[in-house]
Amino acid sequence: MEESPTEHSTVEQLLEHVQNLEKRISKIETHLQIEEPVESLSLESTEEIIKEEKELLEFRIGEFWFAKVGIVILAVAIIFSLTLPYNKFSPVIPSIIGYLIVGLIFGISHYLKKSFEFVSRYLFGGGLLLLYFSTYRLHFFSPVPAISSISIELALLLIVVCINLFISLRRNSVYLTALNVTLGYITAIASGNAYFLFAIVTLLAVFTVFLKIKYGWNNLLIWGIVLTYLTHFIWAINNPFLGNKIQLVQEPHFNVIFLLIYCLIFVYGNFSKPKNSTEFSAVTTNSILNAIGCYSLFLLITLGTFESYLTLANLMASSVFLVLSFLFWSKQENKYSTFIYAIMGYTALSVAIINQFPEPDSLIVLSWQSLLVISTAIWFRSKIIILTNFIMFLTIFIAFLSLAEEVSFISFTFGIVALISARLLNWKKDQLELQTEIMRNAYLTVAFFIIPYSLYHSLPESYLIFSWVVITIIYYILSIFLKNKKYRWMAHLTLMATVIYSVIIGTSQEDPTYRIITFFIVGIVLVFVSLMYTKLKSKLISEKSESD
Repeated sequence: MEESPTEHSTVEQLLEHVQNLEKRISKIETHLQIEEPVESLSLESTEEIIKEEKELLEFRIGEFWFAKVGIVILAVAIIFSLTLPYNKFSPVIPSIIGYLIVGLIFGISHYLKKSFEFVSRYLFGGGLLLLYFSTYRLHFFSPVPAISSISIELALLLIVVCINLFISLRRNSVYLTALNVTLGYITAIASGNAYFLFAIVTLLAVFTVFLKIKYGWNNLLIWGIVLTYLTHFIWAINNPFLGNKIQLVQEPHFNVIFLLIYCLIFVYGNFSKPKNSTEFSAVTTNSILNAIGCYSLFLLITLGTFESYLTLANLMASSVFLVLSFLFWSKQENKYSTFIYAIMGYTALSVAIINQFPEPDSLIVLSWQSLLVISTAIWFRSKIIILTNFIMFLTIFIAFLSLAEEVSFISFTFGIVALISARLLNWKKDQLELQTEIMRNAYLTVAFFIIPYSLYHSLPESYLIFSWVVITIIYYILSIFLKNKKYRWMAHLTLMATVIYSVIIGTSQEDPTYRIITFFIVGIVLVFVSLMYTKLKSKLISEKSESD
């Protein structure tokens, strides 16, 4: 095939770039007195390399991928043939045929081992798969099974899985191991027994973690995480693969404890210290799949099957996830794994609070929970958690305004929480080692609006201006003790809002006594603030002159 002008131009550009690099390397060699020359690349040699790469891709597809797809299709065809009823024959005949085919495949695989190693390996894997399904056929897919006892059938299937796993590990093949681990999960599903399923799934989870630690097979661990929670989910929806109606299974309630056990098992596989960025990314991926898989299924089951224990169950889950987040931070300082487990823990705690307290009181408790979130975020030095918590705090306040029949004095607590949150961020800003100025300003802004708004809706009009003046004085006191000018600006703005409101209401107020008292209070505060700033200015000028 002839090269197009575009391809030729690309090759010339590549060659020019390589030649420029060669000149630079030659200068370096000359300076370092290195006599060994670097062989230059010609246009012809570069074109030859590109041609070889194209041919290599073609042979890779023809030799490897076609073999993979072909063997998979043959295996699927044989498996489908084993599922046929074969009514005119003895129920054991399909399995015997399957075993004979398995023997034939193993023989062909051994014969091709030297000349066609790749095809031989895939044939062998297909043989192990057919060995399992031939055994599976002894009880299933037949109205009159060859083995009527499900216990004997499960024992045989487990024996086959163990043999297959032993062979897979002897061959040091992660692919064969993953295949046979999958067959183990299929056996658990096929049992139809909850206790058997929990036991097998737990053992397989431990097994995948063991292999990850021993051989470094992280992809197998990921596959194990997916299959573990998928298998438990299939059981939880009443195992439709056995012909059951899809619905949430009510018993046993303690099945959710196994979800937390799975989570802890997989976390153990991630506690080795990551040595490089690739391992760090693998640990993060495992954490995301493990945490989300565990809690999403945990929440589905607890919400759907036993609401009476919903609070207790989610408090237990919250404790587990928060402890895991602390462990990940202390052992690995993996901020992403820490974040995902912390968020799952806070979510579980929120569910427990919402279930325990009636609306909108539960939202008040959730606002105070945000202080716990900020406290842990400071220890984790997590900017993500701080930002997420602020968004949730605003969402909770908006939800409170929407659900509350009237804004009462209790809404004042949102402003208090915002002030405390800002103070916590300022108090530990050095420990956070990140820019929190924007978040502190955001919390202070929220407090500035929420507190007067809450007082406006919860106090009688005759006390409103007095309460705003008190808030103004508190802000000034905080600015003095904390030496923070942000509180002075909050005091200024609150005082300005008080003046504007008092003028508008005072001129329209029918009660002259209230009007006089209002103007007296506001006037005295304004004069006092003016005197305070005059004195402060004189002090600053005096200090500056002394320093000069």
